[in-house]
Amino acid sequence: MIALLQRVTSARVEVAGRITGAIGPGLLMLVCAEPADSEAIADKLVAKVLKLRIFSDEAGKMNRSVADIGGGLMVVSQFTLAADTAGGNRPSFSAAAGPELGRRLYERVLATARALHPQVECGEFGADMQVHLVNDGPVTIPITLRA
Repeated sequence: MIALLQRVTSARVEVAGRITGAIGPGLLMLVCAEPADSEAIADKLVAKVLKLRIFSDEAGKMNRSVADIGGGLMVVSQFTLAADTAGGNRPSFSAAAGPELGRRLYERVLATARALHPQVECGEFGADMQVHLVNDGPVTIPITLRA
């Protein structure tokens, strides 16, 4: 699985003018499943994200996790993270999981995150979403986990 984390002071997702989720300080997690991914990989990704120390402590060092600060987690499906731009000017997305597997693993990420963290919001799988965020830092961290 591929994830792109952005530390935010706030984030919200809209679909057709309707807000599907909103958080204050925390993490925006864009997530993409790949064909070889499994529920175990999804669970491992969530565990890593919740423990990743990318928030400042009292000394100003990145030493606290989203769980430590009581921050929100916004999870948004984003198959374009699997873009292959090596050939030509039009990206290929063949490295992304198909819609059925992508949805199943996205829903697993959400279920696991909700079981482990008190504030989890989300976008809408497969929808045309408008993601609004204020990146804090800016801090943007890519994560790739494979079997």
